[in-house]
Amino acid sequence: MPYLMRLMISLTLLLVTIPASADEIVSLKAGYMSLSASGKYAATAGGVAGTPVDVDGTLNLGRSNNVTVEGALNLGDFRISLNYLPLKFNGSGALNIPVTYNGQNYNIGDAVNSEIKINVYDAAITWYLINMDDVPSRLQIGIEAAVKITDVDATLSDQTLGISQTVSKTLPIPTIGLRGRVALADFVGVTARVGYLGYAGNHFLDAEGQVEFSPIPTLGIYGGYRYINLKIDQSGVFVDARFQGPFAGAFFRF
Repeated sequence: MPYLMRLMISLTLLLVTIPASADEIVSLKAGYMSLSASGKYAATAGGVAGTPVDVDGTLNLGRSNNVTVEGALNLGDFRISLNYLPLKFNGSGALNIPVTYNGQNYNIGDAVNSEIKINVYDAAITWYLINMDDVPSRLQIGIEAAVKITDVDATLSDQTLGISQTVSKTLPIPTIGLRGRVALADFVGVTARVGYLGYAGNHFLDAEGQVEFSPIPTLGIYGGYRYINLKIDQSGVFVDARFQGPFAGAFFRF
């Protein structure tokens, strides 16, 4: 999704150019996230139902280790943020069941390689119902609405038969949830957020918690844990998966 990347970069640069004041705080974050994957996925084509394949037990997907970036702007009781999260999982194994994937048949015992690439472009706005950010002990609690444009490429390659199938989908997924922050001035703080959407048997849950430490007001480091629970069964794609793991990085704010 090159155009989405260009949009994110342009909006992030716009945030940087806005002058900061007591009620306007620009923050830029860059971090490293390591997530594991578990669950199942399948692909249907030509009316032929796909076989759900176990991503950890059968495909032995490894961890996704990638850089993530975020730009955010605080304007009084509102927070606007843009986040980019790239995920890439690779694995190999032998099929323990016959599999139909994107209309192609794979045989039991075949050696297969798999690759799942997911780019998540996350735009969110938070409205703080409680916003005590101008006192030494700070407390912020608000409602957060987000749209997660999820770009997925999933490939299953059969080394025995010499065939490969790739499925690509782009799904805009809205969520609604809560964001909260407790901090001692700018020195140390704890932030948590959770967003959820459920409809017609599908759901998307995205939650994380992190600790920020800034020995000086403008610079700091952070670390935390993220959990994503995703179930989608539409447009020929079935996904029932969990992604979870730690992350850490640095931030600059003014």
